Amino acid sequence: MAEVINMPRLSDTMEEGTVAAWLKKVGDKVEEGDILAEIETDKATMEFESFNEGTLLHIGIQEGETAKVDTLLAIIGDEGEDISGLLNGSTSETSEPEAKAEVTELPEEKEEVSEAQDIPEGVTVVPMPRLSDTMEEGTVSTWLKKVGEEVEEGDILAEIETDKATMEFESFQSGTLLHIGLEEGESAKVDALLAIIGPAGTEVSGIAKNYKAESPTSEVKQTEAPKKETKAMETPKAEPKKEKATVSKTNTPNGRVFASPLAKKMAEEKGFNLSQISGTGENGRIVKRDIENFTPATQGASVGKFVPTGQEDFDEVPNSNMRKAIAKNLAKSKFSAPHYYLNVEFDMENAIAFREQYNSLPDTKISYNDMIVKACALALKQHPQVNSQWFDDRMQLNNHVHIGVAVAVPDGLVVPVVRFANEQSLPQIGAAVKDYAGRARNKKLTLDEMEGSTFTISNLGMFGIESFTSIINQPNSAILSVGAIVSKPVVKNGQVVAGNTMKLTMACDHRTVDGATGAQFLQTLKGYIENPITMLV
Repeated sequence: MAEVINMPRLSDTMEEGTVAAWLKKVGDKVEEGDILAEIETDKATMEFESFNEGTLLHIGIQEGETAKVDTLLAIIGDEGEDISGLLNGSTSETSEPEAKAEVTELPEEKEEVSEAQDIPEGVTVVPMPRLSDTMEEGTVSTWLKKVGEEVEEGDILAEIETDKATMEFESFQSGTLLHIGLEEGESAKVDALLAIIGPAGTEVSGIAKNYKAESPTSEVKQTEAPKKETKAMETPKAEPKKEKATVSKTNTPNGRVFASPLAKKMAEEKGFNLSQISGTGENGRIVKRDIENFTPATQGASVGKFVPTGQEDFDEVPNSNMRKAIAKNLAKSKFSAPHYYLNVEFDMENAIAFREQYNSLPDTKISYNDMIVKACALALKQHPQVNSQWFDDRMQLNNHVHIGVAVAVPDGLVVPVVRFANEQSLPQIGAAVKDYAGRARNKKLTLDEMEGSTFTISNLGMFGIESFTSIINQPNSAILSVGAIVSKPVVKNGQVVAGNTMKLTMACDHRTVDGATGAQFLQTLKGYIENPITMLV
């Protein structure tokens, strides 16, 4: 008997999911435990396993599409089984009686709904996609296709800026781009009209007009959903077509460089030479993340915009959705947790010598950051009050140590978690942080790898920052800001000598960590940092 598979809830905060990739096609055999699809949330792309066996009979949500939790994702059953009843039952919005009921409630919109249903054969309305489960609106950064151009399935239509990132949006239809609903730089809510694709010469002005009128309600979206599902049933071979479209070419020895259209455009805008960039896409193809992560070997001084003498001038940059989300989260932490700051300066002479000697071992390389993570983990075991979390009804003193390490990525900031850091060796911590940082930049971290921290470390010393303060990563009670090691004159035994010091600032939540408690933790941390051999005992 056929089984309906709904969009899973992969975290307790997940409300919608985006199908990043289908690993099975309609008609494929599915075994229990097989990976059906990769489901994307705002924090991670996770594999979704099948708990059923049979044949994949229907795909309800195509790659790149977003749907609410519990929306029809797929149907698995016996080969050739009739699933029309399940489709009718699961997409009640397609039934004529219910559609009429909706119209009865909103009689003034009856004419518009009727028109929206009369979509010509082969025409597809492309709405603003929900590219993360927290995305409410999107901004079109760049159109890579123009009205009148042919679009193949898998072509990149546009670059969409969300609250988390600026992402490439691929077309899942083939045809001619007949209409663009949002110009570059314009923003709109999720499900607003983005584009219309169909046969060349098709008149779609009426569709565009009615869709805009209906965007605040659900009728138009309900009308389109069945059309997409029907296409998935009738043309299951659309999946292999997608695979063909994404096959990448190789950068060849004869100097020819292969890159995605968006990567080429970004490189041109930034003035990068594609031949100097290594591609991480399939078969060495240069993709968006390669441009974002590329640092030219030599960079000249930046040149500001020319402004005539005595003339006022400014540029307005709309707040991106990602920046809006960052502002919301940081403001919540800053204004709900009473922050105070403790500043210390440690002698780094022994730490420098220790690291140099440790790295002389074969196949061993640790960083100062690894040493700080280890030292904090050991100190936190002795000061559970600092290793605590504040909740409205309780304070949780953690006996385990999970340290979040802030990692800067092109699209913002993520905090992967080194679990049981006090139990790991320095090389293990180094390997974990390096792995997390690499996968963070490629958006391959899982939700579990970014949750559960009990303390956070933010290190800007590598950028030459000597001292700074950070905002607490709630529900943690503290965050440590690590500055650069600075060579300077210091006083030792009454004599001024050359030395190396490092400044650290700890932001504490006064609801859980009193000043004396924070100071005692930093004294313990000082013992480990200034005498790193004690971390090996």
